[in-house]
Amino acid sequence: MKNLSFLIKPASGHCNMRCRYCFYEDETSLREEGNSGIMTLDTADILIEEAFSALDKGESVTFAFQGGEPTLAGLDYFRHFVSKVREVNQKGAFVNYAIQTNGLALNSDWAKFFRENNFLVGISLDGDKAIHDFLRPDAAGKDTWNRVSKNLSLLKGEKVDCNLLCVVSRQCAKHPQKVYRSLQKLGGYLQFIPCLDPLEAERGSMPYSLTPELYGNFLCAVFDEWYRDLTANVYTSVRLFDDYVHLAMGLPAGTCSTSGTCGAYFVVEGDGTLYPCDFYCLDQWKLGKLGEASLPDLANSETARKFLAEGLDHPTECASCPWVRLCNGGCKRDWFRDEEGSHNYFCPAFRKFFAYAGDRIAQIARAQQGYGRL
Repeated sequence: MKNLSFLIKPASGHCNMRCRYCFYEDETSLREEGNSGIMTLDTADILIEEAFSALDKGESVTFAFQGGEPTLAGLDYFRHFVSKVREVNQKGAFVNYAIQTNGLALNSDWAKFFRENNFLVGISLDGDKAIHDFLRPDAAGKDTWNRVSKNLSLLKGEKVDCNLLCVVSRQCAKHPQKVYRSLQKLGGYLQFIPCLDPLEAERGSMPYSLTPELYGNFLCAVFDEWYRDLTANVYTSVRLFDDYVHLAMGLPAGTCSTSGTCGAYFVVEGDGTLYPCDFYCLDQWKLGKLGEASLPDLANSETARKFLAEGLDHPTECASCPWVRLCNGGCKRDWFRDEEGSHNYFCPAFRKFFAYAGDRIAQIARAQQGYGRL
């Protein structure tokens, strides 16, 4: 059964914030054409038509929107998009919508639209107010935590399903308990994403850089808080920990970074150009452009096959690691090669975390399967 997934950048790298660590600003700066601009409705239509031409009844497609800041494409763009999907989806495929937004431009119209069309909305909030305002100012350099938090409350008032995404920077990693509790109070599922350094910078060299030592300490401390809540029958979904429990149960992971495989989705830039991964929207990994080749041809291109093949060449240490079935080598973006082979920059963090929390992860998995108790 086919399950297509697209990560769409309707406003390309355009953004109304100036986050200090923005990885996508770094990527677009390294491309020959840079920012791809606002996606036209014609390009959106081509994407939708290509997607449904590849699907049969009972199969599914996910349209997820990201940026830059995707809301800068305008609400009318999104209204057109869902209307076109209804028009084209004649075979009755299942459709899922999601959007990752900084939340700054949201209002009641956006909230109603998300509710009416069953969007899962991810809001980016970094830890607590002080950390967030330092790392995520708006285009004028002003604080954003209060405005984003207010708009999150607006979404919740409309019963919109929300996730909170926190980039784990150096600043966040130093305050794990505070970060976890602050986000937990706001409610919703939590995702912690390790901060990326610029592609051409030495790892750990930036003011916001996350080091393996800091990341390992952060994961252990947050897991303690999460596990303490869980044993008290207070469950907060933390995507990474949920994935590890699922893997310990023999179930598939929910993200490519924990599954150890690439190719889970296509990135669609504002001009219709396809890339194989959000972390590799670079000229060397350009698959082609919608409208100039069919989706199957783009998916089976030489560049696509090369990208997938490289994603199977896991770090050298994975061959003898006792935690490989949970870690699966981590995200390809964190791999590097030296004279001794391939490595994951965050491998020391994961080894420390699994040695610290592995028994409890297995305990939770057994309880979920009905073989034990917490």
